[in-house]
Amino acid sequence: QVSLVESGGGLVQNGGSLRLSCAPSERTFSSYAMGWFRQAPGKEREFVAHISWNGLATNYADSVKGRFTISRDNAKNRFYLQMNLLKPEETAAYYCGAAGRISKYAEEYNYWGQGTQVTVSS
Repeated sequence: QVSLVESGGGLVQNGGSLRLSCAPSERTFSSYAMGWFRQAPGKEREFVAHISWNGLATNYADSVKGRFTISRDNAKNRFYLQMNLLKPEETAAYYCGAAGRISKYAEEYNYWGQGTQVTVSS
């Protein structure tokens, strides 16, 4: 079930930055926790960051702490992931998801987007 639309992916050089956006396609997700995950070819979907429904609680994978920032604007029904100092090994499809509570586990997310590709060249 596709209910979210990601954008902002692309090709960036090692050390570069991108800002991903996530917008619901059919409904408001202001009462949902939101998360960003990524999946490289041949690998499992991996937790990147999540944010509570009110934006007061955030959490990040250890590998991205200090470089990535998750945020949300409930008034605009938009969710974001600012990614700085990107590395080639972070090349993957990035997905946003919505869940009833903050979680690091993909199986707890009820709604997903189709993903946006991020490619980091070395």
